[in-house]
Amino acid sequence: MLRRALLAVSHSAAIRKGITSAPVTRDVVERYVAGDRTEDALAVAARLVGAGLSVTVDHLGEDTLDRAQADAVVGAYAALLAGLTDAGLAKDCEVSVKLTALGLALGADGRAIALENALRICAAAREAGTTVTIDMEDHTTTDVTLEVVAELRRDFADTGAVVQAYLVRTEADCRDLAAAGSRVRLCKGAYNEPSSVAFTDRHEVDRSYVRCLRVLIEGAGKPLIATHDPTLIDIATALLARARRAPDSYEFQMLYGIRPAEQQRLANAGHPMRVYLPYGTDWYGYLVRRLAERPANLTFFARSLVSRG
Repeated sequence: MLRRALLAVSHSAAIRKGITSAPVTRDVVERYVAGDRTEDALAVAARLVGAGLSVTVDHLGEDTLDRAQADAVVGAYAALLAGLTDAGLAKDCEVSVKLTALGLALGADGRAIALENALRICAAAREAGTTVTIDMEDHTTTDVTLEVVAELRRDFADTGAVVQAYLVRTEADCRDLAAAGSRVRLCKGAYNEPSSVAFTDRHEVDRSYVRCLRVLIEGAGKPLIATHDPTLIDIATALLARARRAPDSYEFQMLYGIRPAEQQRLANAGHPMRVYLPYGTDWYGYLVRRLAERPANLTFFARSLVSRG
């Protein structure tokens, strides 16, 4: 119930204004977001790479309302990729992109605009010597997102896809995506979805995750195992060993600020470990989803409010 309530407030303009204008909110944001600027993201990425981790960087923003804003997002990714190249980080850092940030919601032309902008970012990533993963959003965008990924892969075969285990359809999507050369990130999912399309019981979601994980690990593609759940990590490790997966044929992935000690443990044990690193000023929706995924984080937020208020 708490998770659904948190996800519901992510769309409240009044609550958004109150939270984003509170000075103490910065304490919470800094736990999960690299900072506002490209320079902030590069600095944190360099620290993570120095610790033996790899990184996927996300320029936050998913409520693009006009073509100029979409172009600005593309410009931000171009600057980020140039910065990664200049800092010698591109081989260890890729980028993650949301199609809604690129203009997907801009009316009848939204899909074409988003595809065009995604192609521009993929071209810049290739020039930098790295790759792009197209993030998944709520279930209303699943079909179009997978269609765009398929189109991008015609010219950029290494474009990554993302699937969400809480959607009933995802096991079938995994079977379609687990082809040679593909990269597929499997996560649980972080949006407020109806029971008509999604598993709503936590245990059902976990069981779906394991079924999808088996498909991806037994398939010919590269599974990107995005979870912080200790049980699922243990299951994944066992399945990888059983399949005799080489270290370069899979990745574990976790969010910046969540279980950093476990991230380092996996890396130290020889597992490829990539950190999802968001940055930018449009952090509100991302923060609320992180709180919803782990409501215990609300305690940290509440203490900040009390101590600084």
